[in-house]
Amino acid sequence: MSFRRKLLAAFALTAFVAIAAVSAIDAWMARRAFERADVERTAALIAQFRREFDRRGQEVARRVAAISESETAAGMAVELSRPSSNPGRFINQAKGDAQAQGLDFLEYVDRTGTIISSAQAPAKFGYKEPLIGTAARLPGGAFLKIEDLPAAVGLFAMRTVRVAESPLYVLGGERLDRDFLGAFDAPGAARVMLYLNLQLQFSPELLMDKNGVVPEGGKLQALVESVLTHGDEETQVISRSIDSSRSEAVHALALRGIEGKNVGVLLVANSRGPLLELERNITSIALAAGTGGILLAILLSGWIASRVTRPVEEIAAAAQRVAAGDWEARVEATSHDELGQLADSFNQMTRDLIDQKQRLVQAERVAAWRELARRLAHELKNPLFPLQITVENLLRARERSPELFEEIFRESASTLLAEIANLKTIVGRFSEFSKMPQPQLETVDVNQAVRRAANLFQAQLQEHTGVNCRQELDPADPLVEADPELLHRALSNLVLNALDAMPEGGTLRLRTEGGGGWVRITVSDTGAGLSREECERLFTPYYTTKQHGSGLGLAIVQSVVSDHGGRIRVESEPGRGTSFVIELPAGTSPRPFAETTASRENG
Repeated sequence: MSFRRKLLAAFALTAFVAIAAVSAIDAWMARRAFERADVERTAALIAQFRREFDRRGQEVARRVAAISESETAAGMAVELSRPSSNPGRFINQAKGDAQAQGLDFLEYVDRTGTIISSAQAPAKFGYKEPLIGTAARLPGGAFLKIEDLPAAVGLFAMRTVRVAESPLYVLGGERLDRDFLGAFDAPGAARVMLYLNLQLQFSPELLMDKNGVVPEGGKLQALVESVLTHGDEETQVISRSIDSSRSEAVHALALRGIEGKNVGVLLVANSRGPLLELERNITSIALAAGTGGILLAILLSGWIASRVTRPVEEIAAAAQRVAAGDWEARVEATSHDELGQLADSFNQMTRDLIDQKQRLVQAERVAAWRELARRLAHELKNPLFPLQITVENLLRARERSPELFEEIFRESASTLLAEIANLKTIVGRFSEFSKMPQPQLETVDVNQAVRRAANLFQAQLQEHTGVNCRQELDPADPLVEADPELLHRALSNLVLNALDAMPEGGTLRLRTEGGGGWVRITVSDTGAGLSREECERLFTPYYTTKQHGSGLGLAIVQSVVSDHGGRIRVESEPGRGTSFVIELPAGTSPRPFAETTASRENG
């Protein structure tokens, strides 16, 4: 993956993570805020219930007190205090008094705890009222109590009418039902429910709200039973259907009556629909913002990446050109930041490289001339010394032995002619190397050129019984534009070197291969091989590893390959043989190597 794509991916991922994090934080904060609002709403409704409970309790206590302070209650107490009193004459008294005060429940109880009159259940006449035994422990205000007949939960108050030594108890109350719940002002989607603990087991019919029996009340069974069992507060999320938007957070509060008995459960339900809707809206907005943000990040990062990576790509491309040999590669510095400084440093580096290259070329040129002069002096010195000795012998013979001069002259002339011929040979080799002809290009079958070079040395291969020649030629018959004679000369030099490297026999392998716009010719031997230092100096003119050799053969091969726009390299290790690889451009008219290299680097 390119640096630009990595930068684009980093920008897009950063935008996505940032938007996802913000969305998650927003959703979390919204949930927290909603839960706090639920808690506050629940606390407000519970406080409202308690205020309404206190208000109703005070009202019930006031009405019961009014009944206990009436003349009717006083007369009843006086009558019941007489030994011969008839309680039965008061059996219907409570019903009328209850209606007069707007009470749902009203009972008159004598000092023994016997019910004298009951407004809600006249049949209770003569039954005992358990509360009379605990009258001293009853609160002065209102309290909750389960009424058996009829089964109900009410808000009660009790007052005592004292006449002489026979007190009369007045017990009255108001029913807790949906009318009681109707007084609550539940905000929003909140609602208040009441469960009356009138049966041993949970019954959905006993769960009501201001509209009556609560539908699907069975879903609250576990919560109600848990609160009734532990007598504490508890909150659960209840799902009313498979639609999650209809779920509610229900807070349940146990309602305690006399001696801490749980007479019911107050339930405050807050719909989670608004929260889920808010979360869906946040998710939708986050998706929209995320998509837009990612697109914007991609566009913005694309622009930024192009601004950042284009100079880097230009520097990388220029570095590749320099590596390929184009020392004139430059990078335009378009800014003054670190990238601009990097471009300036790169340009300065290429200028320094050019300077160093020029100095190196000059140094190599001087070294080459010195080597040429040394080699030429060495080659000329060998025949000059016999020439000098011969001329000196002639002079001495003429002066000292004139009678033998003719015989010495003939011998010396033969020597002089031989050494002069040797000088001409040396001068011819130098002249030949310095005047390499320019290639006369034509289409050449590389396989045919290799076969021709192998046939030239067929006789020597037969004499070298230990040398086996293997030809591995490309079946595609690759073609190149080359001078056939110069190419033949280069291949012949390489084959001859390979034979010289295997005096005791071995394998000579000739291989051709095309591909990638190049044709490769490989000449390999299984001789002693060359060291790394020898490989580095192998193409230097007049350098040779042979006992008898001019050192110009491989230099001529390199010159031929270079003139054809190709390359040559050597691969060798001591004891593992040597391979010379020639690479020539395939199917195109080649140019001199320097021109080909420059055009390839500039392109």
